[in-house]
Amino acid sequence: MSHYERDTVEPDQLTVSDLMGVAPVTTKVEDGVVSIGGVPLKSIIEEYGTALFVYDEATLRQQLSSYVSEFRSRYPESDIIYAAKSFCCVAMDKIVAEEGVGIDVASGGELAIAQAAGFPMDRVFVQGNNKTPLEIDEAIDAGVSCFVVDTHEELERINLAARARDIKQKVILRICPGVEADTLDYIMTANEDSKFGFNIMSGAARAATEFALEHTHLEMAGYHMHIGSQIFDLSCWPVAIKVMFEFMDEMRRELGYTAQIFDLGGGLGIPYLCGDEPSSIAQLAEVITSAVKECAAAISYPLPHIYVEPGRSISANAGVTLYTVGSVKENGGITYVAVDGGMTDNIRTALYGSDYEAFVIEEACQPRSMVCDIVGKHCESGDVVVRNRSLQPCSAGQHVCVLGTGAYCNEMASNYNKQVRPGIVMVKDGAARLVVRRETYADLIARDVI
Repeated sequence: MSHYERDTVEPDQLTVSDLMGVAPVTTKVEDGVVSIGGVPLKSIIEEYGTALFVYDEATLRQQLSSYVSEFRSRYPESDIIYAAKSFCCVAMDKIVAEEGVGIDVASGGELAIAQAAGFPMDRVFVQGNNKTPLEIDEAIDAGVSCFVVDTHEELERINLAARARDIKQKVILRICPGVEADTLDYIMTANEDSKFGFNIMSGAARAATEFALEHTHLEMAGYHMHIGSQIFDLSCWPVAIKVMFEFMDEMRRELGYTAQIFDLGGGLGIPYLCGDEPSSIAQLAEVITSAVKECAAAISYPLPHIYVEPGRSISANAGVTLYTVGSVKENGGITYVAVDGGMTDNIRTALYGSDYEAFVIEEACQPRSMVCDIVGKHCESGDVVVRNRSLQPCSAGQHVCVLGTGAYCNEMASNYNKQVRPGIVMVKDGAARLVVRRETYADLIARDVI
């Protein structure tokens, strides 16, 4: 008997051609050969091995460019800030910089990656609900554009650090508008009991505004909100935007403060499964910019410069994970396809119950005629990559491609069971290049003091 509830599922009989809606934009099938970025997946495996993350540079650039064009065409005073937490490495940060997009970093490590990439520091926003004094010092010394501030203690720390350097540091305050997005509790971030941001109803948001305005080493530039992630229903954005403008109007009337910046966060959902129908970037841009204009006009509020912070919708469908099948067996009526990775390179299935589409590379043009669990090699019964979904029949030595793994999988990877983390390959115009090497056993012991 399985340890989790399991629906009865019939094989969907789909082939790889039916999965293009969740695959990188350059994915092609010719004479039974699947390629991404003009590079056959089997060729990538032969050169770089498995488990392996593969990213399509064309998809990454298309998504970044779409955000810029869709928002600026509707609202010229807008900028896009890529959420590095979704996928961060030097190669990715260079792509973001080349596309004219900013970046938000949520740790000293993400800042260090941006610096290594030569990313313009005047386009860096610093996020995180508990920035350490060291991280604050490092960010200020690096010359970052702005801190997104989450707590009163952080405001005090930034003020002290700026005063010690005799500078004025730009900050915006993360506000909790109390609007619940239609998403998982784990990735809902703006409800009133969230760990993130200053609460409006409690008076914390006003108190933080007053503090920032009163201290001469802080440049109070505006406000930030982020209502959640993987959002399909866009109706939550106008509601949250209205709440924010009501609060901003209150600060204008009572404190004489008008915000120059309004950062709306990210959260646009993406298709993980065939049949998923998330809103488009254009639809999101229309909803957000219309709501901002309408709310500002209703109270005669000057239009602020707006920022949007996409992450998942940039990187998720650009990336896939390649595995080698080690065994196929049936236990208790469940078929298990074991691969040479698992929860150390994709914890999202175990953590969130996430779903993915997958196919067998050698059998890609055949129908997915069996239902199985694709499981990892780790000593955990919850080590499942794809649960109770269709796949082509396969055998040991063949290879599986899991789609839609470009966001949060590499970033949440671990060394559980002392498993080495996969390498990362970028593909573009028929060429593949290694951008992050696979870890080695030497890496696993490098920090040990012997």
